[in-house]
Amino acid sequence: MTTYLGCIADDFTGATDLAGLLARSGLPVSLRMGVPDAPPADTAPFEVIALKCRTAPVAEAVVETRRALDWLKQAGAERFFWKYCSTFDSTPEGNIGPVAEALMQALGTDQTIYCPAFPENGRSIFMGNLFVGRQPLAESPMKDHPLTPMRDSNLMRLLEPQVTRPVGLVDRLTVAQGADAVRAALAALGTEGVAHVVVDAVANGDLEVIAEACRDMPLMTGGSAVAMPLPSLYRAAGGMGEDAARFDPPQVARAAVVLSGSCSAMTNAQVAQYIATGAPALRLDPMTLAENGHGSALDWLASQDLDRAPLIYATADPDAVRRAQEALGRARAGEIVEQALAACALAARDAGARRIVVAGGETSGAVTQALGVDRLDIGQEIAPGVPWTYCTSAGHRLALTLKSGNFGAPSFFTDALERA
Repeated sequence: MTTYLGCIADDFTGATDLAGLLARSGLPVSLRMGVPDAPPADTAPFEVIALKCRTAPVAEAVVETRRALDWLKQAGAERFFWKYCSTFDSTPEGNIGPVAEALMQALGTDQTIYCPAFPENGRSIFMGNLFVGRQPLAESPMKDHPLTPMRDSNLMRLLEPQVTRPVGLVDRLTVAQGADAVRAALAALGTEGVAHVVVDAVANGDLEVIAEACRDMPLMTGGSAVAMPLPSLYRAAGGMGEDAARFDPPQVARAAVVLSGSCSAMTNAQVAQYIATGAPALRLDPMTLAENGHGSALDWLASQDLDRAPLIYATADPDAVRRAQEALGRARAGEIVEQALAACALAARDAGARRIVVAGGETSGAVTQALGVDRLDIGQEIAPGVPWTYCTSAGHRLALTLKSGNFGAPSFFTDALERA
């Protein structure tokens, strides 16, 4: 099947977020975990490649995304989408801007947009400033993110140190005038040499305007929500068939496990609410893991009734995370937790768990890699941007959900298990 849009996501939860929103169209969406080794085959109209490069060294992230781009080109895609977090998780060095410039160079295009807005999840952009709910990004819990603390809310200021060409803005007043006005503003900025354009959006209607204005760009970048209107736009333009059926998810056994590595404020609330339901739970401490390994966690898991969906979590408040990072180093503290949760995922699968709920982008990457998952089919959304997905691991059909730390309601873990 012809691939109309090739997407590259900088982490695994972001990829499932994007795939879930594209799948709302009813058209097939294929999610690949990492760049496939084999040439494209059995491709879908919308192909998403999930990478684990959000916090990788810039050079490594560029190489990986260029590999993904090459594969998607081979699949027939002529338009591309670079997906990053709706809270613009990044550092002054990258990776959002450097990857975008590398993709632009490879595609021979002089301009792209940046729109991480996701109004359904409380992410909006006004006059170039990103808001999380009613809070500016730099005043939100993201200011204490353990890997990418966001200390500025202005996307243009965040982007400028990461790129080599000028940065500009198409503001909400222009977006409110419609797609033609956005196209004209982009063209005017282009004549001034502005290559990187932040675009305001505060409601879903703004995203529809932006997608309409930018649908023919070789490269768009942003959060998942600005890509959501693209399937309908492409189909309305007459370039896509109508013969695709919605994915029919398989039935899987009740046995489950919940694994949480995210330390976001929302995941802290979700962990607390799930524990309050009486679910069995075990907290992992990075310092203890560093000293003793994760054998005791595996022993605890082996003693649990998987029909009760036990929770294993390293979720903690910012002060606790900071203490662990100071003692172990930021990277090592994260790796220890990811390795432990990945080992728990394997043990749970081998013990019969067929539903696995994972919270946190880095954790999701570690778990899917440990399970040997290379492709996911996209099923029902649990919350905006968080679908159930289905895969095969060691011959077992699994239901897997990969949740970005900040997404979902406080009842998310219970909601997910009720809908699989």
